[in-house]
Amino acid sequence: MMQKQVIRPFGVRESPLLEFKEAAEALPKNFFETVCAFLNLDGGLIVLGVANDGTVVGIVRDAVDRMKTEIASLSNNPNKLDPPYLLFPHAEEIGGRWVIKVQVPASSQVHRTDGNVYLRGEDGDYRISDLNRIAGLVNRKLSFFTEQRVLPHLDMSDLRPDLFEKARRLMWGRAPQHPWADLAPEELLKVAGFVRKDVFTGKTGYTLAAALMFGTDEIIQSIAPGYKFDALLRRRDTERYDDRLTVRTNLIDAFDLLMGFIEKHLDDPFYMEGTTSVSLRARIFRELVANIVAHREYTSAAPATMVIYRDRVEFKNPNIPHGRGPIDPAHFTPYPKNPTLCKFLIQLGRYEELGSGVNNVTKYLPFYAPGAGSPSFIEDDMFMTVVPLAPVASEVTGQVTGQVTGQVTGQVPVEVMKLLEAIVGEMTRTQIQALLKLRGRANFEGRYLKPAVGLGLVEMILPGKPRSSKQRYRLSEAGKRVLEGMKKQ
Repeated sequence: MMQKQVIRPFGVRESPLLEFKEAAEALPKNFFETVCAFLNLDGGLIVLGVANDGTVVGIVRDAVDRMKTEIASLSNNPNKLDPPYLLFPHAEEIGGRWVIKVQVPASSQVHRTDGNVYLRGEDGDYRISDLNRIAGLVNRKLSFFTEQRVLPHLDMSDLRPDLFEKARRLMWGRAPQHPWADLAPEELLKVAGFVRKDVFTGKTGYTLAAALMFGTDEIIQSIAPGYKFDALLRRRDTERYDDRLTVRTNLIDAFDLLMGFIEKHLDDPFYMEGTTSVSLRARIFRELVANIVAHREYTSAAPATMVIYRDRVEFKNPNIPHGRGPIDPAHFTPYPKNPTLCKFLIQLGRYEELGSGVNNVTKYLPFYAPGAGSPSFIEDDMFMTVVPLAPVASEVTGQVTGQVTGQVTGQVPVEVMKLLEAIVGEMTRTQIQALLKLRGRANFEGRYLKPAVGLGLVEMILPGKPRSSKQRYRLSEAGKRVLEGMKKQ
């Protein structure tokens, strides 16, 4: 028996989104009840090898790989989890003890384990059998997850065989023994969740997600005429563009096309992580591209956009918000907008796991663009991500003190310029927002305040307490120089 050590690295107790389970040598019998409950509601994190109070008790080292394999195998087995949802657990050593973390996203389908439906509450998992409650759960998911809409007239002739081959190669690249890689197209569509029963007609068919992932360009445009990704380069011509790519094709190829645009216009500085050379550009932007592909609301007529400026990259995609306002990378719960698409892109190796995009940008941006500031993530009807690229203070200062002060406006967004002009001394957020006559806090923070702070032009008087009620903002020295340059123009 392993001795219990008082190691509590998590700092929190169990919650509806977090479950600890002791599992010294085998999976707990109720493991898939929790998996099922998380899939059916808002997702969550399961940590094996931890007691209910957060104390790490550990897993026998020899059992770790076996349990990881068992989780992946059983989650793909419809006799255990129906419909299947392939999970990829991660092992981690904490204080000399091994734990296994399993991130379970919200699913767009209703799942059963051993024939039972489970939900999640404050006191843990509980079984439901009432048909009205199950029907209500189905309707709730349909209202949130339009990717699951059944297209009754869509058939295999509308899907591209070459894309199934490409998907197969990508899955082999992610995991040489990937259980889906050898499946026939029809079987792959079923196990991946692209086939479902329409609860209103009782007929089974392929979903909108299937068409988006594997459909011909013609079929995609006929069922989602508003679907479009716009990639723009605005370094010199900030009103129109220096280069443009419009993407209206399947999501497998769309990802490659958008990444190609990123690779064409953004540098990839040399970086070593330990003894391994790592592509910072890929670590940051592959997952952001995957995010706008996986989390776009495809029933919206608004395009998803990716715009590269001299000092930043902005991503915007139509969204059914699960909340509104800025996202704190240190305290957020990832929530998939298209769980089936998201799950499949993970199987293709397009990104690591749900929420990894926010984490990777936050982790690697200081090495990719030293001194550029922090990224911002704004949840609203249009989800917005802003990635600063350069420490604008030094670039702009050189221009202001030189002869070409007119170029300042090309380096600093118009919204940030307005904010710089409004700040006098030290001011609160509400004071600045009122002076600018802006009503929406999320809009103000996402388009004005956070970019200004990220560019190093505005600073907080309490940088270690960004959410403090006593927080004030003031112009930095770089901001003052930029403002002086603007006034001279």
